[in-house]
Amino acid sequence: MDNDEANGAIAREQLLKVLSFRHACKLFDAARSVAREDIDFILQAGRLSPSSLGLEHWRFIVVQDPALKLALQAACQDQAQLGSASAIIVVLALKADLDPDSEYVATVFHGLAPTGAAFRSLLAFYRRYLKGVDRVWWSVAQCHIAAANMMTAAAAIGIDSCPIGGFDPQRVRRALGIDDAKFEVALLLPIGYRAEPQPPLRRLPLSDLVKYR
Repeated sequence: MDNDEANGAIAREQLLKVLSFRHACKLFDAARSVAREDIDFILQAGRLSPSSLGLEHWRFIVVQDPALKLALQAACQDQAQLGSASAIIVVLALKADLDPDSEYVATVFHGLAPTGAAFRSLLAFYRRYLKGVDRVWWSVAQCHIAAANMMTAAAAIGIDSCPIGGFDPQRVRRALGIDDAKFEVALLLPIGYRAEPQPPLRRLPLSDLVKYR
């Protein structure tokens, strides 16, 4: 038994196979549905993702209603993968709740820094940090971490996905009744089973991407 097996970890080759299986699926088999337990597994991968300061910037809406899927397809320049998907996970990024005086921030930081002095220090750091960052951009970037983990989790159980960043935010918000003051639409993630064979994977070799210093 090797060390990976002894520690309950998956083999490196298995993980690379999962990552190679994942691709931006352009058309799903509309006749095949993803089971609820599989959707929940994918969402758990998002929930367990790392986030800056532990703020878990993401919230998820799972869209399965056919009319809503078509409305989202129309909001994404009519990309067919949205209408044909079994479900669309809409990833929302927190906005209002990231205010340093919000109840949400206080709850999260009290969990991370339970003593009064530690809490005040963490909150002071957070206030300084926000002065130098675009808060919405930062929140959306955190959501992309969760989306990447969800796509990998989906691939691990044979489910396809396609990250959609090209969308009209106002049309998405109108279709789903999203409060713009509270959330930014970060990404749409249709999931399902591919209707066509996967195209060849094209990636630059590692030697073109990495320099060791």
